[in-house]
Order: sequence, then structure tokens, then C-alpha cells
Amino acid sequence: MKFRKNDYGVLLRVMLLVITLLAFAFTVLQKQYVFDLVLVPVIIFQVIDFYRLHKKAQNEVEQFVESIHYRDFSKYFNVKQAPVEVQSLRQGFNEINTTFRVVSKEKEQQYQYLQKILELVDTGILSYETESGEIKWMNESLKKILEVPYLKTIHSLEKRDHLLYTQIVALAPGERIISTIHREKSNLKVVLSATAFQTEGVHFKLIAFQNVNEALEETESKAWQKLLSVMTHEIMNSVAPISSLANTLQGRLKQFKTELPDPTGIAEDLELGIETIRKRSEGLLKFTETYRNLNKITKAALAKVFISGLFDNLHRLMQPTLEQKNIEMTVILKDPLLSIEIDAGLIEQVLINLILNAIDAVKCSPEPKIVLTAYTDNDNKIIIKVADNGTGMPEDLLEQIFIPFFSTKKNGNGIGLSLCKQIMMVHKGTITVQSKVNEGTAFYLRF
Repeated sequence: MKFRKNDYGVLLRVMLLVITLLAFAFTVLQKQYVFDLVLVPVIIFQVIDFYRLHKKAQNEVEQFVESIHYRDFSKYFNVKQAPVEVQSLRQGFNEINTTFRVVSKEKEQQYQYLQKILELVDTGILSYETESGEIKWMNESLKKILEVPYLKTIHSLEKRDHLLYTQIVALAPGERIISTIHREKSNLKVVLSATAFQTEGVHFKLIAFQNVNEALEETESKAWQKLLSVMTHEIMNSVAPISSLANTLQGRLKQFKTELPDPTGIAEDLELGIETIRKRSEGLLKFTETYRNLNKITKAALAKVFISGLFDNLHRLMQPTLEQKNIEMTVILKDPLLSIEIDAGLIEQVLINLILNAIDAVKCSPEPKIVLTAYTDNDNKIIIKVADNGTGMPEDLLEQIFIPFFSTKKNGNGIGLSLCKQIMMVHKGTITVQSKVNEGTAFYLRF
């Protein structure tokens, strides 16, 4: 067993106190009370000295406990200037504080490292207390996904998006669902997954928001491309021979009419029927050829284009139609030097399609107006916006308007907006819509 200086001091005090007490007991037994007058003050002094030693140690321990309580691991206990009895105690406290500082620093570094990783990932992460709903942490990706700077509790999400709030609260640990986030200018498809954990008796729920909007759109687009490819191939293979045969029969029938009389008019009826078949088959061929265009756009010839020049070309091109229909088109471009890497021909095709749709939408408005805007958003993405004050569309149609063959117009073929979406996907961008019945519609091209 290894003894330090203060250990010898304590041992010496104990031995002296024992010897003094034995001497006192001996004098009492021998009835030599004269010696007790000397021994009693000595015993009192030794007890007081022992108490003072204990009090010093107690004060040191209290200071150390206080520093631990307030997590003040930087506190240093001076060893050299301390009494010999508490020097080893202070040295032990310093060693413990040093260990705590190292552990605390390591934990802080790990926390900062983990936080930086979670801030870099595209997946939104939300942690909240299950009972109170208080949000403990949310990363920047989630703030961008929800388009909110801060959430105090999970219940504050209810006013912003009731359906999303209901799905999050009802989501069981280990479960995954696909949900739609309803944002101010667009909707976003996300996969919600949940897990639960417990810390110091408090239950928490962790929700991950994985943005699958682009992946779903790309998968959906490829599915439509395959479907259209098969359909157009089969339709053209079937209809082309019918059109060719109708032309042949029509030629032979004309030759038959010139060579033989037709008092009953049967030849004319046959000719009319064959002409109808020919026209309808040619119409089907043109219709199919139109939809084949969706599969032809696979690559964009990108070049730097000033948006001001793009807007000027559109304005000159559409001005006669706008003047004829008495429609006002306003161009808003705060930065005339704003440029973008695009295939100008394809994007012009998208914007012309959107403007034509806007012209059709505002035809019944008392003051028809179309606004063409370009700006840079908070994520440094360039946005081109085409807005009108027309009839608008109900919410249940907004997710269907980009589907091939779907059209809200009586004479529409359902290819225009599908083609626009395909062009934007080739540009690694997106097209979204925001609309309210009797208020108007706005299309957003995000590059």
C-alpha cells in the first residue's frame, strides 16, 4: 500500500489521539487527576484539529461537486498553495476535470461532425418529443423542403399542411409511406419514414423526409415513353396498310366508274365510304406521329442565352395574336443581364405553349392579362414564370395536366404540357403549376 504525505499526517494524528486517550484513561484509573488537567486540553485540541481537517476536505469536495453540477470542467484547483492535507485531493479533482474536458470535447466534436453530415444530406430530418410535440432538431434540407425557417412544435405544422401533419403523427416506427407536401408554389412527393428512441425516460420520434419527386417524375416519364413507343409502333403498323389500301381501292373505283355505268349509285356510296376510311386512317397516322415527338426529345443543345433576348423574341412572335385578342402581356425582368444555359429552341417551344394556354384561359376575362417573369430564387435557381388571370383550374386536376392524352380543352390532344415536361426534364429542370378557380394560373419553370 502506497502512502502519501497527507496519509502520514492523518495516520500520525490518529496515533497521537489514541495515545492521548489511553493516557487519559490510565490517569483516571490511577486517580491521578492532576495529569488530566493537561491531557483534556490536548484531547480537545486534537479533536478540533481533526474537525478542521475534515472541514477542509468537505469544502474541497463541495467546490468540486459544484463545478461538476454546472459543467465547469475548466476550473483548476491550486495544488501548490493548498494545505498539505488537501493537496492530493485537489490533484485528484484536477485529473477528473481534465478527463471530463477530454470526454466533453470528444462528444462535442462528434456532435458537430454528425450535425455537419446531416446538414449536407438532401434528406430532411425532424426530431420531436412524442408527448409534448416540441421539436428538438430539424436540418436545413427539411427547412427547404417545407419552405419554413423554423417550427416550434410538430402541432404548428397542422395549420400549414393538415394532411402531412396527420400522416406524420400517425406514422408508426419502422413504417414508410409516400406523402405529398403542399407548398406555396408547388407540391412535392416525399417518402416518410419514422423511428423512435428514448433518452432519460423521454420518448422521441425521428422522421426522415426523402424527396422522391424527381425520381418519380423520371420513372413516370420513362414509363410513358415506353408505352407511347409501343402504342405508336403498333398503331402505325396497323393503320398504314389501311391507308395505303384505301388509296388503292379509291383509284380502282374511279377507274371502274369511268368504264361502267352506275345507275344505282353503289359506286358513289363505296367511294364515299373508302374516302372516309382514308381520311380517318391518315388522321390517325398524323395523331400517332404527333405523339412520337415525345420520345424524340432526348438531348438538349445547351448554350448561354440571355433571358431578355428570349423574352423579346417571344413578345415579337406573340404580339400580333395578343393585339388581335386584346390581351395585355407584361414582361418583368429586374436583371437584364440574367442568363441561363438552355436549348433556346426547345424552351421557346415550352413558353409558346404556355402562353397559348394562357391566351385560351383569359378569353372570358374582362381584363385579360398575361405576366412573363424571370428571377433567381433563394437556392440560386433561375425561375421563369408564366401567369394569367384566367379561369384557373380545380386542385384535383393540377397533378393530371402533365399526363399524356389528358386535356382540359374540348379540342385538346393532351400533348402540349406533356411535351413541356419532357423538355424541362431534358434540361434537368422542373415545371410546376399553381392555380385557383376564377383567379388564374401560374406555371413555374425551375432550372
